Amino acid sequence: MEYNEQIKRLYNRFPSYQVVGNRAYKPGIETIKALDEALGRPHERYRKIHVAGTNGKGSVCHLLAAALACSGLKVGLYSSPHLVDFRERMKVVTADGFRMISKEDVSAFLSKWDSFFDIHNPSFFEITTAMAFDFFAREKVDIAVIETGLGGRLDSTNIITPCLSIITNIGLEHCTYLGYTLEEIAFEKGGIIKPGVPVVIGAEDSHTSPVFERLSKERNAPIFHACDYDMKNASITADELDLRGDYQQENLRTVLCALEQLKALTPAALQGLRHAAAVTGLRGRWERIDLGEESPTLICDIGHNPHGLRWVFSQLRKENAGRVFIVFGMVADKDIESVAAFMPKPGKRFRYIFTQASTDRALKPKELASRLRPFGITGRCVKGVKKALESALAKADSNDLVFVGGSNFTVADALTALETR
Repeated sequence: MEYNEQIKRLYNRFPSYQVVGNRAYKPGIETIKALDEALGRPHERYRKIHVAGTNGKGSVCHLLAAALACSGLKVGLYSSPHLVDFRERMKVVTADGFRMISKEDVSAFLSKWDSFFDIHNPSFFEITTAMAFDFFAREKVDIAVIETGLGGRLDSTNIITPCLSIITNIGLEHCTYLGYTLEEIAFEKGGIIKPGVPVVIGAEDSHTSPVFERLSKERNAPIFHACDYDMKNASITADELDLRGDYQQENLRTVLCALEQLKALTPAALQGLRHAAAVTGLRGRWERIDLGEESPTLICDIGHNPHGLRWVFSQLRKENAGRVFIVFGMVADKDIESVAAFMPKPGKRFRYIFTQASTDRALKPKELASRLRPFGITGRCVKGVKKALESALAKADSNDLVFVGGSNFTVADALTALETR
């Protein structure tokens, strides 16, 4: 079976959380343990770093991978969701750049384990996690940076024993499964803390700190707080990164603290941090896309929950531009009303175009507009991200800015549209 057929069949048989939402959620790690055992426990053949948190997981993983790769290591990188290509989830990163898992490797894995899938009915994420662990073992990576999916304690990735755990931050998300308080969510994310394994906490507050302190004490895991890291001694600032966005300041501090614990904070590692997007191929993090001299500035960012969009809209207000056209689409299960509190009011400068990404989880433009209207956020409704983006670009001039965001899917559709423009 060809790659495209295999991927289509994978999505049809085992719907992913990114596509269908709650229907795909499968708590527990018994099935992934069985699959991992059948594979010969491939993740035991290399060192691992495990990263959980509400926001910043992807950026932290890619920053770490770039830093370690530029230090001379062969690094496996597992993150999700992908934006354009399924294979973005699994990469091998070296100082020379990144390489995604090949189409042939994906097809071979799915074919080889098809009968196992029939018997055990794993989730989409369990399959991709096992595929990544197996791929990294066959590639003989020195170390792998592993991003959790949803949560931590019951996440498919939590069968590993890393050399370092990282929890970026905690916000209210996926409350149906993780809990309705910051303390409950911190406990679930803190499930990646392993006995005797150091853990770096990126950001915390009075709600989450006691949870992490208790878990680390119970598991005899040394705990390090990124907020205690002195950036004055870092010889690098967030302004030097090719991963843009004000929120990268917090992510950078977390990564520097982690590299210090790994005894890997070297000049080569710092150079990797500066060029993390180029080295790892990460996209959609305050990404500026060059459309030519006479075109408006275009920025894409995947921030999609109140915790992340607060940073995004704050930075958008600070951009030096004339009019700002915001192409905005969200999925139905996000806290849209809380997001509205951070959104710039429409007027002479800010103008909204509400749209719908190509996923069943996306809100229809009119419904999104209806839910935002009570908060004074109004705009035009355009079905389809491609048409919405084209509309914004047609109205904007070279002094203006077009922003695309609200969900991973909105950004993914925009990037796909730009590739065929």
